Amino acid sequence: MRIKLQTLDELQQIDFRLDGITGARNALLAEMDVLDQNVSVARQEALVKEAECSALEAEKQGLEETLAAETDNIARSEARLKEIKTQKEYLAVSKEISMARKLKIEQEEQLIQKIGQIEELKADIAERQTNLSQLEANISDQKAEVQVKVNSLERDLSADKAAREEKTRMLPPAVVKRYGTLRANRRGVAVVEARDGSCLGCNMNLPPQLYNTLFRGEELITCPHCQRMLVLKQKAPGE
Repeated sequence: MRIKLQTLDELQQIDFRLDGITGARNALLAEMDVLDQNVSVARQEALVKEAECSALEAEKQGLEETLAAETDNIARSEARLKEIKTQKEYLAVSKEISMARKLKIEQEEQLIQKIGQIEELKADIAERQTNLSQLEANISDQKAEVQVKVNSLERDLSADKAAREEKTRMLPPAVVKRYGTLRANRRGVAVVEARDGSCLGCNMNLPPQLYNTLFRGEELITCPHCQRMLVLKQKAPGE
C-alpha cells in the first residue's frame, strides 16, 4: 500500500503539470484567436469603407447622369427662345432656363463634393490596405512563434499523458476512480500530505490514532474533514 500511496502522489504531480501545460496551451491558442480577430476586424473595416466608396460612386454616377440630362434640357430651352413669338412665352421659358441653371449649379456642387469624398475614401482605403498587409505579415510571424510554443507544449502533454497512463495502470481502478472524483470536487487536489498531526489540505488536526496509522502505510487513509487522500512523506536524514 505504501507504494500505491507514493504512486498516487506521483500521479497527482503529473496531473498538476498537465493542468499547467493545458492552461498555458489554451492561453496561447486564445492569443492566436485574438490575432486572427484583429485581422478579421481590420478586413471588415476595409470592406465597410469599400462599400461606402461604391455607394458614393453610384451616387456620383447618378448625379452625372442627372447633370447631363439637365444640360440637355437647358440647351433645348435656349434653342426654343429663338423660335418664341410672344413676350409671355419668352419670359416663361427664360424663367425655366434660370431655374434649370440654378439646379445645375447645385448639382455640380454636389458632384464636386461627392468626388472629394470619394478621393478621401480611396486614400483611406489605400492606407487601410497597406496597414492590413503589414498587420497580416506581423501577425503571421507572431502566430508562427506562438505555434512553436504550442507544439512544444503539445509534446510535453503527450509525454505526461503517457506517464499518467503508466501510473494509473499501477493502481486499482476503484482507487483511480475515487482519485478522479476527489480531483473534480476538491479543485484539482485529491492527495495531500499529512504533517505534524495535521492535514495540509484543510489545515485541520487529525485524530492521533488515524495519524499513527499513516506511519504504517498499510491502508489508504482519507482526511475526515476534507476527505482528501493522505500521504505521509518520509523526511530525509538530517531534515
